[in-house]
Amino acid sequence: MVRPTTRLLIVALLAVTAAACEPGKAAGPDNFTGDARRGSDLVKQYQCGTCHDIPGIAGADGNVGPPLHRIGTRTYIAGYIQNSPDNMADWIEDPQRALPGNAMPKMGISQKDARDIAAFLYTLK
Repeated sequence: MVRPTTRLLIVALLAVTAAACEPGKAAGPDNFTGDARRGSDLVKQYQCGTCHDIPGIAGADGNVGPPLHRIGTRTYIAGYIQNSPDNMADWIEDPQRALPGNAMPKMGISQKDARDIAAFLYTLK
C-alpha cells in the first residue's frame, strides 16, 4: 500500500517531469495587483535568499529551495500548482495550505506582502 505522502510526492514528480516537456506559459500579472518594487524589498526583508537563488537580489544565493530564475515563465509552482499570480501569492502566504507537507515553511507573510512578492517574482522572466 502506498502512503498518501508518497503518493503526493509521486504526483509532484510527475508534474515536474511533464512541465519540463512542455513549453512553460504562466499567466502574467495583467489583472493582478501587487507592487513589484516593494516585493523586491520584501524578498530581502523576509530573507528569501537564505533558501533560494534569486536574480537581482544581492546575497540571495540559497541552495535549499529551487532557484527562482525565470519563475515568472514557469508552468508550475512546486511542480504541482498551476503558476498564476494569484496562486503564487497564495503559495507565498501559506505554502503548507497550498501543498501540505512540502518543504517550504509558513513564514508569516501577510496577504499584501505575498502579493507584492509575487509581483516581483513575475518580473523574473
